[in-house]
Amino acid sequence: MGTDLHELLRSLRVWDTELPGFDPSAAPADPLPLFEQWFAEAVAAGQTEPHTVALATTDEDGLPDVRTVMLHGADADGWSFATHATSRKGRQLAGRPYAALGFYWPVQGRQVRLRGPVTVASPEEGQADLHARSTGALAAALVGRQSDVLASREELIRASEAAWDRAQREPDAPAPTWTLYRVVPDEVEFFQGDERRQHVRLAYRRAAGSGWVRQLLWP
Repeated sequence: MGTDLHELLRSLRVWDTELPGFDPSAAPADPLPLFEQWFAEAVAAGQTEPHTVALATTDEDGLPDVRTVMLHGADADGWSFATHATSRKGRQLAGRPYAALGFYWPVQGRQVRLRGPVTVASPEEGQADLHARSTGALAAALVGRQSDVLASREELIRASEAAWDRAQREPDAPAPTWTLYRVVPDEVEFFQGDERRQHVRLAYRRAAGSGWVRQLLWP
């Protein structure tokens, strides 16, 4: 019999490393520069795939869905990711254009959470973003049919091989349903873990006029 799940869970340790400090009083007035700083520090600290992020959406019944996607950028227009408009998350965003993102960088005990309305970039921006990525990314986009029922692995292999061949021959081949989305946050929270569980949580909330309001939260 395998190891009991609860026993295995109790044996695990969190943040078995020296964690960085975080002085929220020195944080910038806007969350974007702090995100850029933390992201660069996660990369420098050796965090695996720091650009992966949990994306949460809701369906027409208000039921949540979450999955891991890749961050494509973050700027004054929002935090961006891409998918097919015809995928499950694409359909959910069409019906309810609001989403949440969650980054977790355990090497430094840090999380960044944000949520807000979602905007859709122009088709030209979406295709430019796709064609700036790898051949494999283009091939996957050309396969399409994301979230559809798959009859067999063989069908996927055939479609994938044909898409790879086309992507190599036509590096600018269009993928019409491929769409670039941007989360324009109303709220952004930065979480710095602490070994004594005196975690630091700094929340930015968009002000009614312009700018941001900063608040500390109990951990």
